Amino acid sequence: MPKITVDPELCKCCGLCLAVCPHKLLGISEEFNKSGYHFAEQRDSAKCTGCRLCGIMCPDAAISVYK
Repeated sequence: MPKITVDPELCKCCGLCLAVCPHKLLGISEEFNKSGYHFAEQRDSAKCTGCRLCGIMCPDAAISVYK
């Protein structure tokens, strides 16, 4: 089963990953990172296909996808 991990300290919540996820599995955390940004988080891991679009689109390399 594929898994998405987001490094909260690298994410500045630009929203690109949320926009490209074909299954809308990512959302915005209510927590803040050390820089004061909300960060992306995976909401439903069971539906992830491992397409890696979120990781490819992330300009800060904050997302890793494991198959």
